[in-house]
Amino acid sequence: MQPKNKAKKTQSKLGKQKKEFSFPLEKENFIIIAIGIAVLVIGYILMAQNSVNDFTPTVVAPILLVAGYCVIIPYGILKKPKSAAAPVENPQAESANVSSSSVSSNIKTS
Repeated sequence: MQPKNKAKKTQSKLGKQKKEFSFPLEKENFIIIAIGIAVLVIGYILMAQNSVNDFTPTVVAPILLVAGYCVIIPYGILKKPKSAAAPVENPQAESANVSSSSVSSNIKTS
């Protein structure tokens, strides 16, 4: 029973450490998601019209719904904030180093 007590003591020590939590989405992400939800609401309102042969409920409304569900809302969720984007330093120099060092020839010369 003593190993259990030791395990509990180590867990209690680890549990006291404070972890800093930062929410991954920012204000800009929520604005984009809100625009997506507004597009969905407009799409459902247009689809609620009783006319089956009209252009709006059969063509425009489904396009708005697909755009809202498949494009706008996922973009709002996946968009990284500008501060988290890592700056790339001189990508041309990196590609020049890679291309010159990785070029090899299989031609045998005498």
